[in-house]
Amino acid sequence: MLKFRYSEYEFECGTDEAGRGCLAGPVTAAAVIGPLRFGQENEANLIEKYFELLNDSKQLSEKVRFELRPIIEETAFSFAVTHIYNVEIDEINILNASMKAMQESILKLKTIPNYIIVDGNRPLNGKLGMIQKNGKIFTPKETELLKSIPSTSIIKGDSKYVSIAAASVLAKTYRDEYMNQIHEEFPLYNWKQNKGYPTKEHREAIANYGTTKYHRMTFRLLPDQLKLDL
Repeated sequence: MLKFRYSEYEFECGTDEAGRGCLAGPVTAAAVIGPLRFGQENEANLIEKYFELLNDSKQLSEKVRFELRPIIEETAFSFAVTHIYNVEIDEINILNASMKAMQESILKLKTIPNYIIVDGNRPLNGKLGMIQKNGKIFTPKETELLKSIPSTSIIKGDSKYVSIAAASVLAKTYRDEYMNQIHEEFPLYNWKQNKGYPTKEHREAIANYGTTKYHRMTFRLLPDQLKLDL
């Protein structure tokens, strides 16, 4: 059973990402505060369904994740989603990009959280204040704000706490939606199905047709890089 809260803080935020291991497309993160509005009568049915279905988004079907998304958005006190695109991933590396996507999502929340729980085993603010050519550069004020909020990293937190599980669902669905859109531009890679992950079909398409503007060029796109004509 998912736990409602890790800390004693009212505005506790959960954050998670999706798409770290993909060969194409962004890494996407979400941050969620709440849900805090369980007492409202018109939400009773939503809340019941919410707890019945909500779990680690990686274990849910795509259909169920998209059913959950409007419920999460309706019941959350605040939520935000951020894409970090492949060009920035190639510049700052995927680990830094994943953490930055979560940090940006937290800064977008309409209410600043007073505690943050993060899925994984790495500290949220391990690297702050990077100056890169692509993407958002944090202001000193934003950097200090992020540093000022206490946080805890929780291994498999998306299967333990409601807010992280909700963030996991939002990150996955918003990223899937984006990959479905760019699939229309490059249908030969079948991103509508594989979402940019290193499937056999995806790698065969890279070998046959080359890379696109959405591929992560610092990743090992093929088992044998010598086969890829760049």
